[in-house]
Amino acid sequence: MRVTTKGQVTIPKPIRDHLGIGPGSEVEFVATDEGAWLVAVNENLSEEEASRKFREVLDKMKGTLDLGGMTTDEYMQWLRGPREDLDVG
Repeated sequence: MRVTTKGQVTIPKPIRDHLGIGPGSEVEFVATDEGAWLVAVNENLSEEEASRKFREVLDKMKGTLDLGGMTTDEYMQWLRGPREDLDVG
């Protein structure tokens, strides 16, 4: 696939069919060390089905992020940068 000057790509039909992606569908790209995952966002799923699919995506991503020993709070600070709206004292 080639990216257009507008940053667009065409998702192949077999993949669209497999993921249930049609006109107006929402998709997300999730960055990983190996590249990116395309995730279809389907608003017509039951809460149970949506939860199951989300767990599947999380299971596939498990272990792909190396925080280098940072805690969650340290990682969020690194990711977001300093919070100027907080009085650090």
